[in-house]
Amino acid sequence: MEFSSPIGTLWLDANEVGLTEVSFFPIEGHQTNQWTEQAAQELSAYFNGTLKQFTTPLSFEKGTVFQRKVWDALSDIPYGETRSYLDIAIAVNSEKAVRAIGQANRNNPLPIIVPCHRVIGKNGKLTGYMGKTSEEGLSIKSYLLELENIL
Repeated sequence: MEFSSPIGTLWLDANEVGLTEVSFFPIEGHQTNQWTEQAAQELSAYFNGTLKQFTTPLSFEKGTVFQRKVWDALSDIPYGETRSYLDIAIAVNSEKAVRAIGQANRNNPLPIIVPCHRVIGKNGKLTGYMGKTSEEGLSIKSYLLELENIL
């Protein structure tokens, strides 16, 4: 399902269990079903500033056991708050795996809904977003953090 947002077009995909992907790029063979419809409604409310917690069921079809632990930890970061990569590493009992946390964030199949944008550097600085340190990735991350009144 294609969804227009203030940060550009997003593509949503789901299986019969829940939402499987939110992408900034087209998803071949994506499905539209009750979960993509619910996610689109919730994303609209999020971007309008009226939704602080997503309730669409999620279904992770990709990712290692470690990545899924990281994504679970990201889901625990409350709206309007941030955590450092070290905070997430400690939360998943892998204090020395800060770089691996960054890689798990980069591979997050459900950005925004699983809020990897809420993870910042230990020094409080923004780091990459969507696997990019480019201006585009950082401007999207900044927008999302500003939307949540973090910046």
